[in-house]
Amino acid sequence: MPRDAANEQSLMQYIAREKGMDVRTIKAVRVLRRSIDARQRTIFVNLMVRVFVNELPKGDEFVRRDYSDVSACRPVIVVGAGPAGLFAALKLIENGLRPIVVERGKDVRTRKVDLANISRTHTVNPESNYCFGEGGAGAYSDGKLYTRSKKRGSIEGILNIFCQHGASTSILADAHPHIGTDKLPRVIENIRNTIISCGGEVRFETRMEEIIIKDNRVKGIRTNNGEILADAVILATGHSAKDVYRWLNANNIALEAKGFAVGVRLEHPSELIDRIQYHSPNGRGKYLPAAEYSFTTQVDGRGVYSFCMCPGGVVIPSASAEKELLVNGMSPSHRGGAWSNSGMVVQINPEDVLHPSMKIECDDIPTVAEDSPLRVMNFQERLERLCWRMGNYKQTAPAQRMTDFVRRKLSYDLPRSSYAPGLISSPMHFWLPEFVSTRLARGFENFGRTSRGFLTSEATMIGVETRTSSPVRIVRDNETLQHVTVEGLFPCGEGAGYAGGIVSAAVDGERCAMSAKEYLGV
Repeated sequence: MPRDAANEQSLMQYIAREKGMDVRTIKAVRVLRRSIDARQRTIFVNLMVRVFVNELPKGDEFVRRDYSDVSACRPVIVVGAGPAGLFAALKLIENGLRPIVVERGKDVRTRKVDLANISRTHTVNPESNYCFGEGGAGAYSDGKLYTRSKKRGSIEGILNIFCQHGASTSILADAHPHIGTDKLPRVIENIRNTIISCGGEVRFETRMEEIIIKDNRVKGIRTNNGEILADAVILATGHSAKDVYRWLNANNIALEAKGFAVGVRLEHPSELIDRIQYHSPNGRGKYLPAAEYSFTTQVDGRGVYSFCMCPGGVVIPSASAEKELLVNGMSPSHRGGAWSNSGMVVQINPEDVLHPSMKIECDDIPTVAEDSPLRVMNFQERLERLCWRMGNYKQTAPAQRMTDFVRRKLSYDLPRSSYAPGLISSPMHFWLPEFVSTRLARGFENFGRTSRGFLTSEATMIGVETRTSSPVRIVRDNETLQHVTVEGLFPCGEGAGYAGGIVSAAVDGERCAMSAKEYLGV
């Protein structure tokens, strides 16, 4: 029962009672696996534990990696200090290569000032925001470490590295591990310190402007602070570096349009989600965490699903440039906030953006050719610009009660919200592309039927959610992980279209580092 699993002491008492042991002989308990079964009214916490009887545990709960000095070793440039770039750098050090990490934004602490200004003054710094800066988009989003990737060994290795750099060892046991946006920055700082202490470099406020290519081979990069030369470049710029996509396309470096998902942030009172998911009018009670949910359905041949659910969290402004508005979610480690939010999105295939019902009037963002690899990105930009206009040309977000959206009615008032810049009532059913809005509405109806109480006027839709993944794929070879036409260029992580989330990006960063080692013959 949840009460028995609440802490180590109660767990010891339970084990002693169940096994007929003297509790005084149990010196420690380590939780190896933990999940919550809330399918029925009686809630169970499923645990796999290691019990230490008449002995104390020896050593760390995680596996440590050794990092040696690489200050005199061959350099590899890593563009971007998000999870893909940071874990690529660590793997390079493990393999005797010297990473030079360049990051257009600021360090993870300094960027907090720019994040605060988005809410306070509605000012977006295009180089330092929720998308750009040390730690990438995940640093101040949620710190969620859950992935559907099947590469279990690699995932466990990533989690162990997080623990080595200060994350709670609970992430090794939890079915849906989560560091929390309040604790992740310190972990990121520790990773950076490891890189520097081993002879690597991390250069902030250094924006890549060009890749130096000669005879179809990488020779380095040009930045706003000068040239950096190396024979291998790991390109881990994240899903919001639109200038990088444009430069690659202008220089005939192969790209392709990629599908993604578009929708809104849906915010409920956390107590309501607790009552629904735990099947109890009392909600989660004293011993259970804030409830999560995961919904998916099919509407007219496209998936409609929840994305990046943040129990007890807040909705945040995630624009990376002026004159655009989009939102994301985050939650602290304790997940104790008054609201719970999730992205609610519709699957968009590259061909869908050409559909008449996806047309968005936006004269100041030119359209691109129908066969352009940037056509999905162009749709994304136009929708974010439209949302900014509907938000009164500020970071105040257009919003609508969930039931009003389904009934195609204007919301004359809005519930309280965690979104700091403020909300403005808007008929989102009217201005969202029909391809998206009709599928969202039907998806909400489906979710309301399967989870009674979910479709409610207490829930607020906040627009728009557009950065679910990259709208572009930088094409690479499946075996060498190099770009298909440029030797020594390793498109990496979420921005390259090969990952989705912190853990999968970190795994891809490690893979690209190993491929760079093979390419350099080290």
